[in-house]
Amino acid sequence: MPAFNKILIANRGEIALRIHRACQEMGIRTVAVHSTADATAMHVRLADESVCIGPPSARESYLNAAAILSAAAITGAEAIHPGYGFLSENARFAEMVEAHGLAFIGPTAEHIRIMGDKIAAKDAMRRLGVPLVPGSPGALASIEEAREIADQIKYPVLIKAAAGGGGRGMKVAHTADELEDAWRIARTEAKAAFGDDAVYMEKYLDRPRHIELQVLADTHGNVVHFGERDCSLQRRHQKLVEEAGSPVITAAVRDALGKTVTDALKQLGYRGAGTLEFLYQDEQFAFIEMNTRLQVEHPVTEMVCGVDLVREQIRVAAGEPLGYGQEDVRFNGHAIECRITAEDPATFAPSPGRVTAYHAPGGLGVRMDSALYAGYSVPPHYDSLVAKLIVHGATRAEAIARCRRALTELVVDGIRTTIPLHQIIMDDPEFQEGEYTIHWLERFVSRHMPEG
Repeated sequence: MPAFNKILIANRGEIALRIHRACQEMGIRTVAVHSTADATAMHVRLADESVCIGPPSARESYLNAAAILSAAAITGAEAIHPGYGFLSENARFAEMVEAHGLAFIGPTAEHIRIMGDKIAAKDAMRRLGVPLVPGSPGALASIEEAREIADQIKYPVLIKAAAGGGGRGMKVAHTADELEDAWRIARTEAKAAFGDDAVYMEKYLDRPRHIELQVLADTHGNVVHFGERDCSLQRRHQKLVEEAGSPVITAAVRDALGKTVTDALKQLGYRGAGTLEFLYQDEQFAFIEMNTRLQVEHPVTEMVCGVDLVREQIRVAAGEPLGYGQEDVRFNGHAIECRITAEDPATFAPSPGRVTAYHAPGGLGVRMDSALYAGYSVPPHYDSLVAKLIVHGATRAEAIARCRRALTELVVDGIRTTIPLHQIIMDDPEFQEGEYTIHWLERFVSRHMPEG
């Protein structure tokens, strides 16, 4: 018997299609919800049922909790999978789902709330023995407190929004003279973006890598990790290329970090999938945040571990035990993901519009997660991610070669995309050697993709 008979997918685009596919393989019927702008979207066309929940604005559709819950009620769905983005890390929505007698395919509202506040998350991880970046113990009460802590941990420092993400409400101060402006601007941005001007301080690391660890926990006290992903290739704090595993992490280092993290989550009583994100510099890890949902880059982990993370999320939400331990998790080869967005590859200006031709690459070790098709119109109302090219090889060099080949086969006509940028990244000797940090891509883009 399937874990559930019917699941409502509270999302859109490639991730909605990804969830639908997992459900179909498990014998579970699906309900697609959609805005009027997404009436012809692929996940809507393939789902067993679909319900229009509002106009194009995300606030009136994909962020409309009442409309989503009504759709679940009228279709008889038993569970809701939120995907990523939108309501996936909204603790109130998780509470509402369960209050209506439905299963929320994700962590508890309590854990979403704790990890959604970066100050509370750091405090929890500190108590659980997870290493942190030096910084303020909580929200900064005043500019005077900010100056005092900055003097202690030494410049440069980073002011960050407590409720933030995506680089908003985040400012660097390299000297004491820059601190007040960084403090003021970060608070203003945080208030505008998140309705909360609370900010905290961390030591600014000048050459870190962004390393994250994928975890999964059931309701029976079992927690496993599926290894690390290197997500250091970022532009303005937005990830562009991800790898599993990292070119600089050994198996011994992975095992040590994994034990620290899984021990912590067992103490926390965590449920479901999650990703802990770290900065890694001078062979030291420092926790920065936890995402209590499926990550955009989850496919690279699936490729090296041979596990369907969406299927596992559904099983855990239904109360099933994992049925395996850490010793059963195997890491095989190397995987790379390229995020393909509907943006100009030099300016990153959005490029919505009609896709006149689409051809997905194929061959051994090539996976394409996308809801595109010829004739589909990419709407201007949502995130610009339109496809994810994921490749797997026995070695990192083989994965890069496979990715280079697959990018030459990929066709998306009618709109501008970041495919050309991915091609020159794969050709770059520094990337091929794994010699990069979170600051590398900004300089690379300015050199190789000049605007205009």
